[in-house]
Amino acid sequence: MARTASLSGFPEWLPQERLVELHVLDTLRKTFELHGFSSIETRAVETVGQLLRKGEIDKEVYGLSRLQDDEGDPAKQNPADKADPNALALHFDLTVPFARYVVENAGYLAFPFRRYQIQKVWRGERPQEGRAREFTQADIDVVGDGELPFRYDVEIALVIAEALSALPIPDFRLRINNRKLAEGFYRGIGLSDTAGVLRSIDKLEKIGAGRVAELLKSELGATDEQAGLALKLAGIRTEDTSFVQQVRALGVSDELLEEGLNELEQVIEAVVQRAPGKVVADLSIARGLDYYTGTVVETVLVGHEQLGSICSGGRYDALASKGNRKFPGVGLSIGVTRLVSRILSQELATASRSVPTAVLVALTTDDSWSAAQDIAAQLRGRGIATEVAAKAEKFGKQIKFADRRGIPFVWFTDDDGKHQVKDIRTGEQVDADPAVWTPSEEDLYVRVTTA
Repeated sequence: MARTASLSGFPEWLPQERLVELHVLDTLRKTFELHGFSSIETRAVETVGQLLRKGEIDKEVYGLSRLQDDEGDPAKQNPADKADPNALALHFDLTVPFARYVVENAGYLAFPFRRYQIQKVWRGERPQEGRAREFTQADIDVVGDGELPFRYDVEIALVIAEALSALPIPDFRLRINNRKLAEGFYRGIGLSDTAGVLRSIDKLEKIGAGRVAELLKSELGATDEQAGLALKLAGIRTEDTSFVQQVRALGVSDELLEEGLNELEQVIEAVVQRAPGKVVADLSIARGLDYYTGTVVETVLVGHEQLGSICSGGRYDALASKGNRKFPGVGLSIGVTRLVSRILSQELATASRSVPTAVLVALTTDDSWSAAQDIAAQLRGRGIATEVAAKAEKFGKQIKFADRRGIPFVWFTDDDGKHQVKDIRTGEQVDADPAVWTPSEEDLYVRVTTA
């Protein structure tokens, strides 16, 4: 189980916990690269003006300053002061810096540009399970130059379904909605403040349908019929494309609504076909719809819904711009630290050992250290992680040292140059040749398995 961090909101992992995190990161990286996404890394800091260009979460941004400032240093002023757009701050997500990256490097990128990015981000939230102040995100995006075919919305959902399916996590569901569908429906029933309706619908799970209806009527002037229809739309949730008929049965007509229905139908149909049981069309999804322009996705772990979304994102047709040049995109972001925290706290997966080392080469005398290093080099040359004992203690002590470290094998060489290797878990000791001996596939590498 993960330890409680001594500094709240800034998690650290023990070696065996870090091995679980590395397994998650490696699995995501391999999946993304199999689908042709290129890795990038952006700087940890941006200017305050860049980070808050849309007025987002200014209270959550960590400003950057030096304890002793130099004259002319952009970090010399209070970085939290939005009056100074050139002050520096740590990025709170990977999308804002990616937008800048695209604009600044557009001349060097081939579009549509497929990128993945795995980095730390910092956000001044109240720490709790699933929410940290320093955490790792893994993002994938496809960005176009001028236009971006809708087919990429479908592809992104499929890539994420494949990536999450390869992780040692509980079952999950991609909950997918579409901004055009929702906005067109509200417009079709005569509610012009579509953003306001979305804000009210977003509170549905917290305050219930009755209270949301009251908000729609008191704050947005909705009639009983309009409020009822908005709630009926939010109540539609299907694991196939039957949501289309359910929406049309509500009798609302709007061109944008039809466009959104068609787009959502394509995404759901593709994921149902290629990742059955992993997707649901959920028309109650409203969070983030004021930012996204089409597809929007939230992902929950089945049985762990209180953790919140572990992966979210969607289509944004205004990711970045450079003069008259527009760069629309679609992408999803996985909360790696949120996932790993739940894996560790619930003991959902474990590493087969606490260190990468498979073999400890024991010393018969201190003078045998150089020869032991030659043996270790042979083993390492064939991909076997190997350590050499630091001093020639009694073999029993060297074996105990390996056991404490979690190393499964100890290598012995006698005065006649005969080699033997001992599996300290079973006690079995056999003759071995450092040029050819290899542990079983299960012992060669650390394995992360589900509990």
